[in-house]
Amino acid sequence: MSLADFFSPLSVDKITPKRGYFTSQLGEKITLNYALFPELSENVDIAIIGVLDGRNTINNEGCASGPDAIREKLYQLNEGAFQTKIVDLGNIVKGKTVSDTYIALKVVVAELIKKNIVPVILGGGQDLTYAQYMAYEELEQNVDLVCIDPYFDIDVDDDSETGGIETTSGSYLNRIILHQPNYLFNYSNIGYQTYFASQESLKVMDKLYFDTHRLGDLMGNITKAEPIIRNANMVSFDIGAVRSSDACGNANATPNGFYGEEACQLIRYAGFNDKLTSIGFYEYNPSFDQNGQTAMLVAQMIWYFIDGFYNRKLDIPLNPKSQYLIYKTNLKHEGHELVFVKSKKTDRWWMQVPYPNRGSKNERFHWVPCDYEDYKNSVAGEIPDIWWRTYQKLI
Repeated sequence: MSLADFFSPLSVDKITPKRGYFTSQLGEKITLNYALFPELSENVDIAIIGVLDGRNTINNEGCASGPDAIREKLYQLNEGAFQTKIVDLGNIVKGKTVSDTYIALKVVVAELIKKNIVPVILGGGQDLTYAQYMAYEELEQNVDLVCIDPYFDIDVDDDSETGGIETTSGSYLNRIILHQPNYLFNYSNIGYQTYFASQESLKVMDKLYFDTHRLGDLMGNITKAEPIIRNANMVSFDIGAVRSSDACGNANATPNGFYGEEACQLIRYAGFNDKLTSIGFYEYNPSFDQNGQTAMLVAQMIWYFIDGFYNRKLDIPLNPKSQYLIYKTNLKHEGHELVFVKSKKTDRWWMQVPYPNRGSKNERFHWVPCDYEDYKNSVAGEIPDIWWRTYQKLI
């Protein structure tokens, strides 16, 4: 079975303006699957995938029709200062069951990553994050997952048919955490809102040494999110993380959240991340959109992802060592030496976390993105929280 078998072609009438596209617009620059399935060669960097399934979304019916509405806005945007090598594979039609849709998305994402092509997924419900994650099981690769979401999505829904946990947009993280074999190394939430988080869920996050970052801690200081996103293999963005005044196209939109420009900045960080291999945009619902405002915002977010992707610096410590500055600090009371490195190319920081009592001679340390504030805190004698949490997961 070829990847083409999973997709339905795009409708010209749905996404193309009557006058067509100008030569500078993405609609002219991206190879679209109208009738002929695009060739997936080494000349392709990014593949756009629509998933027409919103059956397991919570209170957001209609999000299955989101992908084409986003495309309509995206392809009218002008190409940036980069040479676009992108294909649009069309839409994965919902399967007979939701599990069929998950399997199709899992296979497609895994095959694209194997080809060194970054999938950009347009949903559909955020429960599709589970299928996005499952692709890494196929690759037998540990995963650092970042979700930009006002919720933790670990509500437990009883599935009477299977006797297990139903995978919904409100509980998919449970399935990821409990799935065996488990390839989830770390989960980070960016932008959760405390009144949407139960005390029990906060305790679970702390017990598993996951990273959670309140919306209030990031407002006015969005750069604090950059090291978190730089640690991700995959990103899942719930459009409900954006305040309703900037993104009304979601039945669960709320008054608080990120501003539109902050959302674009977060996604540019994702594009800039050399480590990231897939990203999904979920829960956009055209039924609640006004004048296509939310579709345009998601389109602009994708534009910023593309811009970040084509500005990647291949910044991987310490390769080569000459491109990094090394700083060492000693904690007065712990007897530990913390090692930090700073890239000369980008001024970005990482810290070194040792593997406790294990690890090969070639891999004795785990590199964790951080910022200058973490270095300053260690100089003052404090162990950075991200260092401690990472160390606990390595034990």
